[in-house]
Amino acid sequence: MSSGRLRSIVIVVDNGSRDDTAGVAEAAGALVVHEPRRGYGSACLTGIRHARSLGATVVVLMDADGSDAPADLGRVLSPLLAGRADLALGVRTPESTERGAMTRTQRFGNWLAPRLMRVATGARYRDMPPFKAISTAALDRLELRDAGHGFTVELLLKAHARGLRVSEVAVRCRRRSGGRSKVSGTLRGTLRASVKIVTTIARHTLAMRLSAFT
Repeated sequence: MSSGRLRSIVIVVDNGSRDDTAGVAEAAGALVVHEPRRGYGSACLTGIRHARSLGATVVVLMDADGSDAPADLGRVLSPLLAGRADLALGVRTPESTERGAMTRTQRFGNWLAPRLMRVATGARYRDMPPFKAISTAALDRLELRDAGHGFTVELLLKAHARGLRVSEVAVRCRRRSGGRSKVSGTLRGTLRASVKIVTTIARHTLAMRLSAFT
């Protein structure tokens, strides 16, 4: 989203897909950016860099598997456009989540991670949402680096530590419209993501506590 007159640009980060994702996205009018280095954070960081190079003042991140509803974009953007927040999180509530949209493992991880962050740092979040919007000014303050599944944890913990104004809004969570998750779709992927999230929480908590003594 650029400054001045409201304008949006859809950027699709092709993170090493083996199907025709890039071709379909381009045909639909999206700007496709190729990022061969695997990892959720790697894809997000690449998309952010390209959005900023185009003059974006607000960046929206969302999954492209159909689970996030583009029609909820206005709800996620509203707190930022109204000047009430630096970061808006699209929270998946039990009422807004379609039956079967999240596996038991996903639901447990999404319950556990916010609680670990609350105990470790006092950060109070209800979700680890893929659907979120943040101002580029706020991104400058966060200096995000995590290229893997710890990206969202780093974002949330640094937002808390830097005192960003955070707003949570309920959004829909739907079943995937295609493909299979490399994380929740396999035991190995689930375990790797879980370990990454827990270790990222521990690492950033330690860094925050050490910085308090310097």
